[in-house]
Amino acid sequence: MQDIAKWIDGKKGYSFAVMRGAAICLPVLILSGCMGAGLDLFGSSVDRTVSTGTVPVAKTSDGLSDAVLVRNAVTSAELGHGALNPIPWANSTSGSAGVISSIQEDNASGMLCRRFTTTRHSYEGIAKFDGSTCKLGDGEWYLTSFGPRA
Repeated sequence: MQDIAKWIDGKKGYSFAVMRGAAICLPVLILSGCMGAGLDLFGSSVDRTVSTGTVPVAKTSDGLSDAVLVRNAVTSAELGHGALNPIPWANSTSGSAGVISSIQEDNASGMLCRRFTTTRHSYEGIAKFDGSTCKLGDGEWYLTSFGPRA
């Protein structure tokens, strides 16, 4: 009986060593297959349809979503006495944002107009923009210009 107990104790150590070896080797074999597939060992060509470095800018159908939003901020600004406080704006459609730093109102042409300067922070970079909007006879404000400073 004692010989059988020794034989079973000896087998326990052996089976544990085999299980430990399998536990180490199995992940190594699986991971090497994953890493080998990325090395292009089978001569497949590179996928050139993937493009990086550009982010499409969402715009309204007429392409003026930032300009329209800035126009609305300019026309709703209270131009009382004293200096204009900077007016921040953000467009969730295009991802752009900025600060309107100046608005000048004039009525020289017989029409109420406001010229303005704003910054525009977008995926394309940061730039200063100048624009103008005028109130026509129907009471609507129309954007007459909006573009980056030269």
